[in-house]
Amino acid sequence: MRMKMLCITIRMKRNDEVQGKRLHNVLLDFLMQNKIAGATVWTGVDGFGKRKRATIKLEGITINMPLIIEVIDEQTKLEPLLPQIKRMIDNNGLITLHQVDII
Repeated sequence: MRMKMLCITIRMKRNDEVQGKRLHNVLLDFLMQNKIAGATVWTGVDGFGKRKRATIKLEGITINMPLIIEVIDEQTKLEPLLPQIKRMIDNNGLITLHQVDII
């Protein structure tokens, strides 16, 4: 049986912060507090966007890599959270939405 749900994809950098805390941790805490079904944080190897290249390499160590957070739940649960998520992300990232079929 298939079920339609909403997927929010957030693209940002690993070192992005909000109120002195890592943004991806703040987002995950916010989503868990709002009882969202699930979210995954993916670390990218390299990338670029409006804030230039997403990685910095120092003596073989890569820092500030791109991150992608995927959030999946019912549209009725996610839609009301979008303004707060946008405020947290501010101009530090990109948010996309698409419907997915859950099996």
